[in-house]
Amino acid sequence: MEWLKGLAGRVRKEQVDQDEAPEAPTEVEIVQPLLETAQEHRERWRSVYIIYFTMFQMSLGFSIVLTGVWPYLDKLEPGSKKEILGVAVGANPLGQLLFSPLLGLWANRAGSVRVPLLTTLALFVVASTLYAQLHLTRPYAKYWMVFARFLVGVSSANVAVARSYLSSATLVSERTRAVAIVSLAQVLGFVVGPALQAAAAPLGPGPPYPPPGDYSVPLRLDMYTAAGWINAVLGFVNFLLFLPWCFKERKIAAREAMIAQGTDSEKEALKALKPDKVSSWTLVLAFFVLVFNFVLLETLATSLTMDQFAWSKRQALEYMGALMSVGAVVACITFATIGPLTKIFEERALLLWGGFLLTGMASILCIPWGPGPPPLAPANATEAGGGCPQETQPWCAESRGINVPQFLAGYICISVGYSLGVTLIQTIFSKVLGPRPQGVWMGILTGAGCLSRALGPIFVSSVYARRGPDATFGSTAALTLAALVALRVVYGRLRPPPLAPTSPRALPHELRELNAADKRGEPT
Repeated sequence: MEWLKGLAGRVRKEQVDQDEAPEAPTEVEIVQPLLETAQEHRERWRSVYIIYFTMFQMSLGFSIVLTGVWPYLDKLEPGSKKEILGVAVGANPLGQLLFSPLLGLWANRAGSVRVPLLTTLALFVVASTLYAQLHLTRPYAKYWMVFARFLVGVSSANVAVARSYLSSATLVSERTRAVAIVSLAQVLGFVVGPALQAAAAPLGPGPPYPPPGDYSVPLRLDMYTAAGWINAVLGFVNFLLFLPWCFKERKIAAREAMIAQGTDSEKEALKALKPDKVSSWTLVLAFFVLVFNFVLLETLATSLTMDQFAWSKRQALEYMGALMSVGAVVACITFATIGPLTKIFEERALLLWGGFLLTGMASILCIPWGPGPPPLAPANATEAGGGCPQETQPWCAESRGINVPQFLAGYICISVGYSLGVTLIQTIFSKVLGPRPQGVWMGILTGAGCLSRALGPIFVSSVYARRGPDATFGSTAALTLAALVALRVVYGRLRPPPLAPTSPRALPHELRELNAADKRGEPT
């Protein structure tokens, strides 16, 4: 039994030894009062809490439209193809991917994160308002929808800036907890967004649109535009939080490294601490796969259930919103259990056998089992919903159908697996990088998530619409298994880098342990 535990990575003794080793020296505890005053400590943590809210809000800004974008687009321009759905959803992460490095460079050159964050939040409010007012752009609404979602993506590139600030505003002993909470904030944003969209379903689709060019009703509030208005209000609140009266920049990581190493500059202190690039890049690729799976299922869920269960647009929004609300509760429970679970199992083992194995199972469960085909939509249907449209998706008549219990089981698996995986990947990633500024590497990790969110919706249009759920979920299951194997190969390297041995003479004089000569006042 012990051999099997060791094979699965469940024995925590090795990890406990490594986790406790950096905490053994007491000089960091002695130095901490020298790093900041009590007032600065309060201001620093207030700024960190604002970063948490920003990460939550940016994730929510992406996910809140996922279940409503397809019926909204179909109402704006009936008969729209699913290819436009993929482009509209993928425009957001594409903008984030392209502008993350530029915003990071801007923040580095400015030496401050305030102006880049305020600028992007203002853009977020404008873009969200445009999404809520797309009826004014007909007959070109689909192009303006893509543009609006692209602008939201550009504004949400501030996630890289926020991560960079988080790594510089936390002590080494605080960083794992801070990264874990950021992961929680992001996941909650992803799962709460569709629930808010579902909460707006009672508003209904609203009255028919006036003819294009008629601007007699400039403002519109219905179950589709509510997502844009919610984003705009939250974005404005977030903008206010970054004003100088509330957000105080307190960067402490570099000061901590210099004092702990007894050097005169940050570069000298961190020169010997080099992250393992093999394990770092493996984690980046694994993060891409994990986010890809989650975004794919969330993007596809509405149209999939309309095809497979013959749900109407309103039913799909309401039922999927309720299911995603359950997923949010499951995610919260999962996060609450991560702490106790890591006392029993290794973080690395939980990542593999909890995060990635469950995520792979979700894909397998979404492969149609049958026994019969999905319900077919009427041949003369003018709008999506009510069954699988075999005229535009020929595989409908040949594929087996997905039953409700297997779909529910798959969604619960992805809710638990993604919550475990995304938290543990970012936590382990932070540990692998060691006590160093992590802005560049966190930007790379953010870029991997952006790329997966951009490719996921395109995958829906290029694979699901043409090949059906068999090819879609079969390929994602294989991709997840490959990521699991890659992580198992580098399993032994998923650990913090050993701290450079520090000579007592390298420490500041007041932090050195007194030897016999020091106590007698003799020269050493």
